[in-house]
Parts: sequence; structure tokens; C-alpha cells
Amino acid sequence: MSALAVRNLEKSFGGLRVTSDVSLAVEPGERRLIIGPNGAGKTTLFNLITGELRPDGGSVALFDRDITRVPSRRRFHLGIARTYQIITLFHGETLLRNVMLSLLGLSRLRWNPCVRLARQAALMARARETLARVALDHLADRPLAQTSYGERRRVEVAMALAQNPRVLLLDEPFAGLSTDERRDVLRLVTSIPRDVTIVMIEHDMDVALDFAERISVLHFGEVVVEGTRGEVVAHPRTREIYLGE
Repeated sequence: MSALAVRNLEKSFGGLRVTSDVSLAVEPGERRLIIGPNGAGKTTLFNLITGELRPDGGSVALFDRDITRVPSRRRFHLGIARTYQIITLFHGETLLRNVMLSLLGLSRLRWNPCVRLARQAALMARARETLARVALDHLADRPLAQTSYGERRRVEVAMALAQNPRVLLLDEPFAGLSTDERRDVLRLVTSIPRDVTIVMIEHDMDVALDFAERISVLHFGEVVVEGTRGEVVAHPRTREIYLGE
């Protein structure tokens, strides 16, 4: 059984084919890295997996359940969570309320337009616990606008973890971070328990290669190389794509 199985996935925008017959099988607990140059179709692939885009062909399965036609909002209830290449947070709110809002998305309270977050003690306690997982509980009551870029990246991961995902998709979690911030986020990601399968898109190869167990190289919407770190780094197609050899 695969945690995530993508089969013959295709997507075009007009005459531009962005995803071309992509197939991936990610095992439960695996740490998979997806690399490729800009425009390779990496984020589009994530959007197809989460249902934010509808494929032209192919299928997506989560733990052997076909979710190709399942609406995006329901896929997150089935165990998929993700972060975005461009941080998508509530900048006018505190770190605590950002995580509480993420938790609210999986609660029946989301249907109550009169809910007062300040009165939801259990929700608040869970949000503080989640912030503690990313070592930000001491900043829980600080407005997001008063935090560093690296701290915001960690809040975004916290919001994804708050949804108790079975499969976590990380879209360039190290983008724009300093050396110290990259180290902090890498430590956070590597500490996530193995009951969460992680698929990561990343350009920072030095950091990402240390994380990955298997790597898929995407180029012009196709998987052109796949294997272990050593196999992918040594493959002539990888060198051609990245080094022009």
C-alpha cells in the first residue's frame, strides 16, 4: 500500500502541457524529495494532489483510496495537509490565533458563525501544544507581523501539523531563509514522526538532500529520474538538467 500514489497525471493550460504522464508512489513514512528547475511543474503537481487543480487525465490515491474526484476541502479531512511556496498566513492575527483557525477548519465549530475563539479553551490548548512542537509557544501571543520570516515558515508548518495529516506536502519550506533559519526548519521537519509521510519540493539542495530518502526529478512536467540520493546525483540526466553537461 502506498501512502500517496499518482498515476499518469496530466494537466495543460491551453496549449501548454505542465504535467505530462506523471506517476509517483510514495510509501508510508517515506521522506520524498521532488526537485527540478523553475517551470518544471512541481507546484502544479502539488495543486493536483490537493485538488486545487483538476487534472486532465490520470488519478491520485491516498492510502489506496482514489481521491481524484474528491473536492479539495474534503481531501484535507482525509489526511492531506500542505504548506505553500508563498507564505499564506493571517498577518493581522497572533501566532496562537493562526493555529487556532487552522484547527477550526477540522472542527464542527467552523459551521457556527458566532463562535468566539477566545472562549474555546480546548482549541486554544491544542494550538499552544502545536506551537510548542515547532518551538514557538513562547511567541504564541505575538502578532504575526512582528515575527521573522523563518518564524512564519515554522508557523505555517505548525498550521499544517495541527490538522493531524497522514501525508504532509511541503512546498519549498527553506525558501528565503537564512542559514540559521534553514537549520531550525530542517530540525523541525526531521523531528516529525514517521506516521506522517512527507513529500517536499525544494531548491536548497544541500539541505534537502540530507532530508530525502528517495528523490524524483521533474523536468518539463515529466519525471525523468527517480531513485536514492546517490542514484539521482550520479545520473547523467540530473547533471544535464542542473549543470548543462
